[in-house]
Amino acid sequence: MYQEYKRILVPIDGSDEAEKAFQKAVQAALRNEGILDIAHVIDTRTMQTGDKYDTRYTTELVEQAKQLLADYEAFAKEHGVKEVYTHLEFGLPKQTIAHDLSESCGCELIMMGATGLSTLERIVMGSVSAYVIRNAPCDVLIVRTDLENQ
Repeated sequence: MYQEYKRILVPIDGSDEAEKAFQKAVQAALRNEGILDIAHVIDTRTMQTGDKYDTRYTTELVEQAKQLLADYEAFAKEHGVKEVYTHLEFGLPKQTIAHDLSESCGCELIMMGATGLSTLERIVMGSVSAYVIRNAPCDVLIVRTDLENQ
């Protein structure tokens, strides 16, 4: 039996790995005539400086994230995906993706890049992708290659 995923969530962060996942998610959405949800999670831990939040830094992060999401949305629509939704969230990326976004979007598949953290961060905190694999209520596909499987 062939699995058709009608709602696909792809978290993006501007990395090459996320770009590969996004490209494949666009192709999967087209093949399945599905809905594509593109998400960016601003890690609130990176916004904190000392005892307070630096609003200039926060504003810059939000503007960059909005532009990134707009660019990805435009690309998906230009390539034929009919329904595309973008989500800008704040929190811990691994928890937000695995729990909040996956449930609120009602996605059937999460497609995401394999890496993003340094080796030390993965040892201390665990990778986002590993957490999502263990905790998401839907299927998760970790993308390591581009559209030519390189």
